[in-house]
Amino acid sequence: MEHNNSNNFIRSIIKEDLATGKRTHVTTRFPPEPNGYLHIGHAKSIIINFDLADEFKGTTNLRFDDTNPLKEDTEYVNAIKEDVEWLGYEWDNLFFASDYFEEMYERALLLIKKGKAYVDDLSPDEIREYRGTLKEPGKDSPHRDRSVEENLDLFKRMRDGEFKNGEKVLRAKIDMSSPNINMRDPVLYRISHATHHNTGDKWCLYPVYAYAHPLEDAIEDVTHSLCTTEFEDQRPLYNWVVAECEMDSQPQQIEFGRLNLTSVSFMSKRKLKLLVDEGIVDGWDDPRMPTISGLRRKGYTASAIRTFCRELGVSKGDGAVDARMLDHFVREDLKLTCPRTMGIVRPLKVVITNYPEGQVEYLDAEINPENPEMGLRQIPFSREIYIEQEDFMENPPNKYFRLFPGNEVRLKHAYFIKCEDVVKDDQGQVVEIHCTYDIETKSGTGFTGRKVKGTIHWVEASQAVPAEFRLYQPLVLAEENNGIAKGTEETVEVTEAEEKDGTVETNNGAEKTFLDTINPNSLQRLNGFVEPNMKGAQPQDKFQFFRHGYFNVDSKDTTADKLVFNEIVSLKSSFTL
Repeated sequence: MEHNNSNNFIRSIIKEDLATGKRTHVTTRFPPEPNGYLHIGHAKSIIINFDLADEFKGTTNLRFDDTNPLKEDTEYVNAIKEDVEWLGYEWDNLFFASDYFEEMYERALLLIKKGKAYVDDLSPDEIREYRGTLKEPGKDSPHRDRSVEENLDLFKRMRDGEFKNGEKVLRAKIDMSSPNINMRDPVLYRISHATHHNTGDKWCLYPVYAYAHPLEDAIEDVTHSLCTTEFEDQRPLYNWVVAECEMDSQPQQIEFGRLNLTSVSFMSKRKLKLLVDEGIVDGWDDPRMPTISGLRRKGYTASAIRTFCRELGVSKGDGAVDARMLDHFVREDLKLTCPRTMGIVRPLKVVITNYPEGQVEYLDAEINPENPEMGLRQIPFSREIYIEQEDFMENPPNKYFRLFPGNEVRLKHAYFIKCEDVVKDDQGQVVEIHCTYDIETKSGTGFTGRKVKGTIHWVEASQAVPAEFRLYQPLVLAEENNGIAKGTEETVEVTEAEEKDGTVETNNGAEKTFLDTINPNSLQRLNGFVEPNMKGAQPQDKFQFFRHGYFNVDSKDTTADKLVFNEIVSLKSSFTL
């Protein structure tokens, strides 16, 4: 696997760790929660973890942080596996957090025996109130000084299912006046009488992410636990859990800046799931979604995504990246491999009145002029063809060089044609135009006579293959804060770890407001035609349509009788590296 070997601070840390003997090996992990599909931000994390381990001849684990049965599902597990493999990576080990539930429970008993954890009866709202604010310290729970014996008894009864959801939790006993709110006696375990996708009904007591995650890393002997910067405030708790649970392995958490794309401001799983649940998109793999499966269905390539993420490098910053940069790498990846062809998105019939009726000839054209080794394709030509509606105007403005009455243009790969007449319907709309052609002007014959300023594309009518074209615009109209909800001076910060656990409530009202920013014109479906050699196109086949851009055969809606093309990217962009 190719790598971006430019230096970055994580690579420097690993090099120093190996050189000084602090580490004798490198083990990383990609630890998604199976509560949704992966998005482009996760791609960056996948690439960093797998590339660095591979570079230092280490190993990478794929581990599912499945500590919240209410939100997780086997569907997401399978989708995540597919995405990682599609990006070009193979994990060395496959683990689930639920594999370690028994050991995590035993470590929690150890914390209780050491006087480092206690069972609390406060409700979630009361816990939040007792935690204080960024300006004011928290206050001790009235249950904080329970005896070790009472805590052990209550915790075992929690496991045995004696209590209802939310009735009791296990909290770490750290410091309620800590300036880091994450250290103010965080919740370690909560009760959830729910069936788990992996362990069934064996457990009703589940560890929270912030407790489970460091233990998982230590159990797997992960050396460098790489995560995004929103977990930086969690690092002291991460280290506390590893130390107080007396783990043999001491993983090191290192944070890097996450990937934020301009014009893609809805990458939190909550918002993505909302779009799916509300039926605004056609599932998690809708081509308008920033999910890896959505990008794949749209036609993005794994190699382009890898190149894009590697080009960004690794830093602490969370600055937004121009989404056109990703499109640039997609074009670079496709331009030498995609067959060129012609497709008519908005058809207008042209009858070439002086072309022999019943005659069909075949014209040669390069499959890809930038890659001659791909050879030639044959294009049928006859008396009737389709052109784009936008390539004809009855009363054109100045400097309009396409078809209009009396004007002549070149048909790509074919002949000059001249507009002679226009046919309209009862409403006065142009439904057909009549032209003549000049047999002497055939492409490839060396014709050097008169010049024309316009060249348009076309598809022969009798053999044209009907196709649906899907054109895309941004899914949201306004920039949204797609980050984790940040605390103000008067409120406590909500961490992603807590959101993963469901130990805090999210603002559904704000998410409903997000739905008000949806672009009603984000998808346009147009029915047109493609060349007959496209009839056997298969899902995920990619083509460059003359003047339109790059398109991908849709993998969900294409059938033997219906071709559906998703627009990938336009032919050109103003973006430059």
